[in-house]
Amino acid sequence: MTLPYEWRIGWRYTRAGRRARKNGFISFISGVSVVGIALGVAALIIVLSVMNGFQKEVRDRMLSVIAHVELFDASGAPLADWQALARRAQQNKAVVGAAPFIPAQALIARGEDMRGVMVRGIDPVAEAQVTPLAAQMQPVLAQLQPGQWGVVVGLELARSLGVQRGDVLTLVAPSGQVTPAGVVPRLKQVTVVGVFQAGHYEYDSGVLMMHVQDAAKLFRTGGPMAVQLKLKQATEARVVGNELAESLGSDIIVRDWTRTNANWFDAVQVEKRMMFIILTLIVAVAAFNLVSTLVMTVTDKQADIAILRTLGASPRSIMGIFMVQGALSGVMGTVSGLGLGLLVAFNIDVIVPFIERLLGVNFLPGSIYLISKMPSEPQAADIVPIGVLSLLLSLLATLYPSWRASRVQPAQALRYE
Repeated sequence: MTLPYEWRIGWRYTRAGRRARKNGFISFISGVSVVGIALGVAALIIVLSVMNGFQKEVRDRMLSVIAHVELFDASGAPLADWQALARRAQQNKAVVGAAPFIPAQALIARGEDMRGVMVRGIDPVAEAQVTPLAAQMQPVLAQLQPGQWGVVVGLELARSLGVQRGDVLTLVAPSGQVTPAGVVPRLKQVTVVGVFQAGHYEYDSGVLMMHVQDAAKLFRTGGPMAVQLKLKQATEARVVGNELAESLGSDIIVRDWTRTNANWFDAVQVEKRMMFIILTLIVAVAAFNLVSTLVMTVTDKQADIAILRTLGASPRSIMGIFMVQGALSGVMGTVSGLGLGLLVAFNIDVIVPFIERLLGVNFLPGSIYLISKMPSEPQAADIVPIGVLSLLLSLLATLYPSWRASRVQPAQALRYE
């Protein structure tokens, strides 16, 4: 199929501008514009892919400790028959596991050191069906026997208190008991039977696990306060949570992990959105460099424009020629940027260690970030809008110079030729 002459001439101008020596400066500016677009697109893809990777890492580590969905009695009372509630919830095909638990806050003390902790009363056997961490630590959690008052603490909490397996701690419940001498806090001596590391500082430094029956006695709940659910897909937690809320009725409160961690979830989305906007400005600046390139090209090609006009070319055709030239530069920059960005994003686990060895630095110390490798997860939902936006900005940048080219008068352009 024969292309319209506007496309052919626009493509010829693009190639000629890069080869002709007398137009070396125009060629240089055009090359800078293409390289700028390519680097801007690549930076967007790499940064958003790394942010996606960090988000996935933090989310996975978070969900290794907590369940996807939690069910509570609307009255705040303990669940009389949690197994029946679990069976009702498991009628939803998305639910693949259920376990009882008691969430509570308490103080843990060792000598003069005292820390606030989130106590999770769990059933060691059922918990393995709900959280990956419990499945990995099954031999350790199996030591949580009712009546023996054993606890499993996070690694950072154990370090801050200087405890290890076999040490005895004092657990202080928030509500005391009334005696003739006044209100006395409830204290219980517990033994550390294991230490866990989720890789998420908030949980490693502030979570303590104990048997659900011991937790019920200490906090006087009389039984499990809630049921945890595991879903086939963690990303479907909000949708499945709404379905469970409708099927279980108003007597049950349904909370999914995206709502219980809404502050973190929203903060990540806002940060990602702001990074997208900031880096898009880089692409916009590079794309609008095409304006200067095309303005100089129009000035240089005025004689050609005049000849084309005298041969019968319409202003619209002249405008189309230079729009094609600018758009081709935008396409080359966008495609190059997509290729470079994806190449780096998919191989960042090789590139970053090479740079670390070359410079003798460590970008992600495990003792600080608890992530030893730079994570990356390119997503089509990010890449496609980046490519489309880059092309649109490039096309937008061609409008004014192309319009100026269409306004060139043949007689004035050829006056001094």
